Amino acid sequence: MSRYQFIAEQSSSYPIRLMCRVLKVSVSGFYDWLKRQPSRRAVANAALSERIRVIHEQSRQTYGYLRVHAELKACGERVGKHRVARLMRQMGLRTKGQRRFQVTTQRNESHRRAPNLLAGDFTATQFNDKWLSDITYILTQEGWLYLVDIQDVFSRRIVGWSMSERMTTELVCDAWRMAVGRHGTPRLHHSDQGSQYTREAYLSLLETAEVQISMSDVGRCYDNAMQESFLGTLKTECADRPFPTRAAARLAIFEYIEIWYNRQRRHSALGYLSPHQFEQLACSSPFLPSVFSG
Repeated sequence: MSRYQFIAEQSSSYPIRLMCRVLKVSVSGFYDWLKRQPSRRAVANAALSERIRVIHEQSRQTYGYLRVHAELKACGERVGKHRVARLMRQMGLRTKGQRRFQVTTQRNESHRRAPNLLAGDFTATQFNDKWLSDITYILTQEGWLYLVDIQDVFSRRIVGWSMSERMTTELVCDAWRMAVGRHGTPRLHHSDQGSQYTREAYLSLLETAEVQISMSDVGRCYDNAMQESFLGTLKTECADRPFPTRAAARLAIFEYIEIWYNRQRRHSALGYLSPHQFEQLACSSPFLPSVFSG
């Protein structure tokens, strides 16, 4: 500890001039040193900036200031949203822009189709009320890898998923079996009119489970907007560049869905809770705040 630092720490107990004389330093020298020291606010901002940087990095550089603020709040940090936003701007921390969702629907006119029972109502008050499903493709240096997922509207959890190098009906059947094996059956299942969803092999699985079948209207991509949002987020945060192999893509997508998205990633529509945290809250309280609806 320097003499100047000792004087600063003891200044509330002893006169500064007296301590300067005893320690053989000049008063002007002490005040010059004091002016060069960062303020308490600056020190606090530096520490907070480091915590923000770590959270932003752990989020795969995808969290904006609202999600970073929610994470800090969950860790017991009392800080305002605007301060977080300002510090992130100063550090040049930006989120990745979401990529435009690319449609993979291949409709077969000879297949049986269902009406749009969902009708754009992306609200649910309980688990297994409405499930949504869609297919997307992931680019690898070995070729395409196709991913199908099933999402619970209530908690936004991805309840089932499957990956394959071929876009087949068995791909969606595998995702359905995973979802049902983990979470039971939903009241309603919604998808587009892609041929994988309209084949009898898949429809019979849904009908055997006595599930209401809903399909988007032709040319209405927003009829499944929640799924498009999830898949766009996945491609932005996890698959923003080609994977070297399909095996590498499979591992990255598994980790993204099961470890990051379902359990950790904070969702704005869930009051900045993750799907897992939201489900825990729902199980502990029969009455959820209105902020969580929709």
